[in-house]
Amino acid sequence: MEKLVTLSLISHTNVGKTTLARTLLRRDVGQALDQAHVTDLSEAYELISTEDGNELRLWDTPGFGDTARLLKRLKQADKPLGWFVSTVWDRFADRPLWCSQQAIKNVRDEADIVLYLINASENPDESSYVDMEMEILAWTSKPVIVLLNQVGQPQNPNEENHEEKAWRKHFTDHQIVKEVATLDAYARCWVQEDALLRLLGKYILPEHEKTYQALSEAWHAKNLAVFEESMDALSGLDTSAATDAQVIPPSSRLQKLGFGRERLNREIEAVRKDMTEAISSRFEKTTDTLLSLHSLEGKAREEIQDLAHDAFGMPDRVNESLWAAFGGIAGGAGTGLAADVLSGGFSFFGGTILGGLAGGISSLLAAKGYNFIAGSDNKVRWSQGHFLEQFRRAVLAYLAVAHFGRGRGEWRKGAPPQLWLEATMAAIKENADVVVELWKEGGKQAAIDPEALHGRTRKTIRKVTVRVLEKLYLDTRIP
Repeated sequence: MEKLVTLSLISHTNVGKTTLARTLLRRDVGQALDQAHVTDLSEAYELISTEDGNELRLWDTPGFGDTARLLKRLKQADKPLGWFVSTVWDRFADRPLWCSQQAIKNVRDEADIVLYLINASENPDESSYVDMEMEILAWTSKPVIVLLNQVGQPQNPNEENHEEKAWRKHFTDHQIVKEVATLDAYARCWVQEDALLRLLGKYILPEHEKTYQALSEAWHAKNLAVFEESMDALSGLDTSAATDAQVIPPSSRLQKLGFGRERLNREIEAVRKDMTEAISSRFEKTTDTLLSLHSLEGKAREEIQDLAHDAFGMPDRVNESLWAAFGGIAGGAGTGLAADVLSGGFSFFGGTILGGLAGGISSLLAAKGYNFIAGSDNKVRWSQGHFLEQFRRAVLAYLAVAHFGRGRGEWRKGAPPQLWLEATMAAIKENADVVVELWKEGGKQAAIDPEALHGRTRKTIRKVTVRVLEKLYLDTRIP
């Protein structure tokens, strides 16, 4: 039985084949430069394999160059492919034609399916070279799946389908083109990769079907394992956010020791500083874990700024001196601690993670959140609103890493697309009661079962993240 299935990555020169290959392979291969004909020889790489010897192989090929001249020569030959393969062009004297030869030869000799990459920013009716390259590929009789690359900011499924439909219409006369899908080398997600592999399965030769099915399942299992480990990392982050608390010495004791409001304010400021530094450190470590899981290079240290230094939840039964120090806070607004925090420039909308994830906060998180919880131990903990914000940013951090294509190079910050912000807020709203319950449980310090709380947090962060992916990608399949 055949154990090898082969995909050939083809495109016009400088469209991004090697960049996409790096992203799919999760490692650096070839050269990815902004110039024509960087790749001049076809290279094969293992995309996925199974223990019983099945292999899905990806070929990165040279880009088509002087397509019009190549097509003209092929049409003039009595036996186009026979003449084509027997002719050897000088790779240095006529590089575009040499590269085109290598690409089409690879398709003819190696490919089970052709992945043809297109710059989606181009107008279908103005890309004449695409039609000529389809005519050339038609001589091989291999099925072609068109992938739209460089699509820009993520779009909702309806807008994305509109773009795909425009290209499908363009390829109506090219029977060799079987499907058109979107897979941006810079900002694809593993959910899209899974969907692509399912799509390719429709065009595998019957004798390869069992092999391909095993490979497709192995690919999905590998991606799913990374997803589950990512959820482990995020659940640890959010469990810490729910339970994070520090004790401020009772003011009556401070007064007996001869200290007044000034000393108390310093105590509060010290706690605030410790807690904000701790949350920044946790986000940094968690993001570095996500980067490692996704085989990305770089560190989060330079990308993470302190997460919102503003909202603390305070016990509602504090002694009179401590209450006075807050300026008689009522209903979550006032002076004292609130003024102290805000005067330092730390508003609810201050601080970002991964280059701007603080934007797009809806009414769910709009309140400043100086909330008070029952207790008599003078504990300071994150407010409900602030915990929800930490939860939201944890999901956005995952999205940012999971969509970062390795072909872009080392990890670097970037503002989250509006589509992510909207999908994340909608998913949190759908599960707001459960998320808030986690925060409430975290405040019951004496009664906490850490393992049980962590388990419930993991279940919740996973449910919300899966829901976000389902909103972003209609064909999401996560059990």
